[in-house]
Amino acid sequence: MEFLRPATWEEALAAKAEHPTALPVAGGTDVMVELNFDVRRPSALLDLNRVDELAEWSDDGGVVRLGAAVPYARIIAELSGPLPGLALASRTVGSPQIRNRGTVGGNLGAASPAGDAHPALLAAGRDVFVEAASVRGTRLIPIDEFYVGVKRNLLAADELIRSVRVPVADGPQQFSKIGTRNAMVIAVCAFGFALHPGSATVGTGIGSAAPTPRRAAAAEEYLQGVLAGRGLWESGEPLDAEVVRRFGELVRDAASPIDDVRGTADYRRHALAVMARRTLAWTWNDYREQIRSAA
Repeated sequence: MEFLRPATWEEALAAKAEHPTALPVAGGTDVMVELNFDVRRPSALLDLNRVDELAEWSDDGGVVRLGAAVPYARIIAELSGPLPGLALASRTVGSPQIRNRGTVGGNLGAASPAGDAHPALLAAGRDVFVEAASVRGTRLIPIDEFYVGVKRNLLAADELIRSVRVPVADGPQQFSKIGTRNAMVIAVCAFGFALHPGSATVGTGIGSAAPTPRRAAAAEEYLQGVLAGRGLWESGEPLDAEVVRRFGELVRDAASPIDDVRGTADYRRHALAVMARRTLAWTWNDYREQIRSAA
């Protein structure tokens, strides 16, 4: 197995073009597990830790450009304001040691349905893009199109993830995860939710309950219709219990889980309905407080 260690982004792209089967590694929190258990034996490892720009983020006019190698610990410490949903999801990742090394870029590259970052990125809106680059150029992949199968993404063989572009939150966001214990656990299922008052839309993200991370599109459309039709964006009135219940049902119905060692399909569906109801209640209460504070 070769070990490639570029010092610049240009060198990294050239190395990936020359060695398209090389496996990128930054934090290594997923990669090293697979290597240690002989799940994967790539022809080469492409170490990206010397490429400093991948560990940087910037706010470009209301959009956070998050470098692929920014660790979860920094997202928690530095981006809880502009990216609250992703920061909440980051808090649930592994141990402090893993949060200091693991990255959203790694989550996207692995494309596991159980990745904690995915539900938060989906819920953050349809203007979330993965920036993929190669020696041929750069393209922005909409987050909804990025996941194409179990642990499969839309990256070409010679492409690397440079960043993910996420709009700055203009409303409350939440993340909920259920595991077989309280910490250092792979999600049995997870759910991300966000209110986007600027566009009068809502966002959802389901994790570990389908072949890929996915939205609950029918639940989004239903809730958006209720909020707009009843003037709730403006009034901030409490949500009816029936609305909350129906939203949970639609989130549950959007999943297509399996039975595995972490949980049954029926349990995952039930848990998603509960998490959807709770996150909706939490975010709506936060939004009502936001309206009152602005009055």
